[in-house]
Amino acid sequence: MNETFLYFAYGSNMLTRRLRKRTPSAVVIGTGFVGGHRLTFDKVSTDGSGKCNIESTNDPADRVYGVLFSIEMSEAQNLDEAEGLGSGYQKSGVHVVSPTGARMAVTYIADNTNPLLLPYDWYKDFVVRGAIEHKLPAPYVRRLQTTDSQRDLNEKRRARNEAVLAQA
Repeated sequence: MNETFLYFAYGSNMLTRRLRKRTPSAVVIGTGFVGGHRLTFDKVSTDGSGKCNIESTNDPADRVYGVLFSIEMSEAQNLDEAEGLGSGYQKSGVHVVSPTGARMAVTYIADNTNPLLLPYDWYKDFVVRGAIEHKLPAPYVRRLQTTDSQRDLNEKRRARNEAVLAQA
């Protein structure tokens, strides 16, 4: 049996199809939340847009919902590279509260943020579709759906990502 680790996806990787393109062994364990944090779209991306981040608020009422996945250790580097470990995100352990109990998992937290950034429409769609796929709480999904976003002017990048969304 291959060794695995728990990964907490709270952004575009919540969409199982997207994550499995990066880590084919990904298996959904369930959903949960990280307390004392809020979701932002302020991670500075190399493409000029904002990507998801979880920001500590120290308010236990604040929650970032997401999906717990089990991933084979042999694919950890693939995920690190896809997430830009060391160039925008740092790997961190988080305490995830799930219906089956609390668990520790690995996630990625931005180390370079700008609150003025907006996500691209297609990126926001990945996040929203992942939240819907895994039946995250309706008020949380509505908040994601109403997040301001911008059109990606890079036609090739937009088309490539919209093609993945069309398959989801």
